[in-house]
Amino acid sequence: MPPPLYPRVMSAKKLPLWLKVAYTVWMLVWVPAYAWHHGPQNFLWLCDICNLILLVAIWRESSLLFSSQLLAVFIPSLLWSFDVAWTAVTGVHPIGGTDYMFDPAIPLYIRLISLFHVVVPALLLWCVWRLGFDRRGLALQCLITAVLLPATYLLTDPELNINWVHGLFGEPQRVVHPWIYVAACILCYPLVLYLPTHGLCLLLFGRRPGNE
Repeated sequence: MPPPLYPRVMSAKKLPLWLKVAYTVWMLVWVPAYAWHHGPQNFLWLCDICNLILLVAIWRESSLLFSSQLLAVFIPSLLWSFDVAWTAVTGVHPIGGTDYMFDPAIPLYIRLISLFHVVVPALLLWCVWRLGFDRRGLALQCLITAVLLPATYLLTDPELNINWVHGLFGEPQRVVHPWIYVAACILCYPLVLYLPTHGLCLLLFGRRPGNE
């Protein structure tokens, strides 16, 4: 496999200890809060898996893990943030899937810590800038997706529609056989979500002269 881009930069630049400690403390708050309110199934969401992998990536300073998770969540998080912001201003969901952020039945602190969708992509971009973009992240994230989506379909309640394995935008689909739909998601997630971000990362981080 090809090595990460600009490995000299990766060896020269490290992540600060305060970031590692702060993220670890954040996880000690986020994991039990989410587990108590949403239940363990919720951690199979791609964005929640990202948070767990990110903890390992930060301590190991792994550009491969950072790169794979940036591909996983960058576009979904942008869409999530846009939907929340637009709804907060207009009261209308342009995309959907963020209704829970405006549900008064959900404790406010749960909704506030869900704003990690806004912070995590920026953190991933910064870490990739510091450590380098690893091209192998695309293959790794495709493998994670190929394992995670069938597992999500088998292990989670259909009404939760985690990772949208039962239909897009939180709505159930009845057009094709469920396993055909899951297989289509395994193929389409990389094409629609990961490859565009992969190309953007190559553009941003692939030709950076003089990174000292």
